[in-house]
Amino acid sequence: MNRYKYLLKNIGLLTFSNFATKMLSFFLVPLYTNLLTTTEYGTYDLFNTTIGVLLPILTLNVQEAVLRFSIDSQISRQSIVTVATRYLLISNLLFVGGLGANAIFGINELVYQYSLFFFLMYLVQSMSSTLIMYVRGIDKIKELSISSALASALTIAFNILFLAIFRWGLAGYFLANIFGPLLQCFYLMIKVNIFAEIRLHEKFEKERLSMVLYSKPLIANSIAWWVNNASDRYVVIFFCGLAENGIYSVASKIPSILNIFQTIFNQAWTLSAVRDFDAEDKDNFFTNTYRIYNFLMVIVCSAIIVVDKILAKLLYANDFYIAWRYVPWLTIAILFGAISGYIGGFFAAVKDSKIFAKSTLYGAFTNILLNLLLVPFIGVLGASIATALSYLEVWAFRYWHSRKYIKINNRLIRDCISYAVLVIQSVVLLCIYQDLILYIIELILFTIILLVHLDDISLLIRARHEKL
Repeated sequence: MNRYKYLLKNIGLLTFSNFATKMLSFFLVPLYTNLLTTTEYGTYDLFNTTIGVLLPILTLNVQEAVLRFSIDSQISRQSIVTVATRYLLISNLLFVGGLGANAIFGINELVYQYSLFFFLMYLVQSMSSTLIMYVRGIDKIKELSISSALASALTIAFNILFLAIFRWGLAGYFLANIFGPLLQCFYLMIKVNIFAEIRLHEKFEKERLSMVLYSKPLIANSIAWWVNNASDRYVVIFFCGLAENGIYSVASKIPSILNIFQTIFNQAWTLSAVRDFDAEDKDNFFTNTYRIYNFLMVIVCSAIIVVDKILAKLLYANDFYIAWRYVPWLTIAILFGAISGYIGGFFAAVKDSKIFAKSTLYGAFTNILLNLLLVPFIGVLGASIATALSYLEVWAFRYWHSRKYIKINNRLIRDCISYAVLVIQSVVLLCIYQDLILYIIELILFTIILLVHLDDISLLIRARHEKL
């Protein structure tokens, strides 16, 4: 299949599964902000964030190895599934042991109070992440798309049922976000007949060592991404409290518009990057896709900043409205995370997982340092700025080191100008309070970005009519 057609086919299928349901979930934000307090929202976010760092540690990040090795047709599916299953079982036993120790020694009352929900969230997320990686790796994108749409629809339905009708509060929010992904796991297990691939009586020692050798450096990578994404929540809680963390957490809902696009593309892109890798980029496949992807992400990012305050009035109720101040910086962070993920596809193709780890570790260190410097003085705004700067660092590091494997003919100075304009947009949003003047300036800046990327617009038009 033509490389562009293969990429576009996967993007189309993943768009079906992600876009409509996640946009619907986005518009349910008023439900959450009306029926949950800032403290309740902050509490859920704290548990969800903690699972994000525990998962790659307790599983040795075997999920990443599952994806990469499943793409390789020379490795048996039985060995991949069996190795992954063993690590999942061990990780869940370790998690239960940790909860038991907390209950016995009374380490943390909040964890004890929500122990059952905490365990179920970890169990479901560990199963779901591994299954999704496996299904992507064996190229069952259609099945994955259907399951994701089903999980999103059910999660939304459960949220409405438990929060708006039964009024179960935080417990209902926990349950809704457990049941949806759990049902997705059951669906995928049946569709790919996962149990037929499990051979627990066989050791598969060679395959296990190869998978662990690949995944170990990515533990540091995953933890570093977690630091970039979530460690600021703990700094915010320490200096500002759970309620402020709830506001900061809900601020990510508007940037999630951009996150939908980058998630869809990057899921499809990793498959294409591994399948069609060409260090010489003879037909400009990688150059063209990078330019178009970067342009689209920048334009959507700029547009979100323009309408940030309008969307906040529609979505954020009561004490949550102030979250609009943090949206631009978190949106810029997603932009740099997205193009970092694109470049990461090259490292996955050549199985150089160490670059993943180095780039994100440096970004994580910067994130922590900036959070400690900024949050005590400018509060939650400091956390959002720190996140944006750390993602910028990750992108710059990966872009520089990707030249070892592939040459992208990109106009770097032009791109940096557009990134600078995004920063100016964000500052203007904070500094100008008169709405008419604010929106005139924002639209002028948006137009400047369009003018800077005129050649990319032409490339996109040609791509549409000529299939590149």
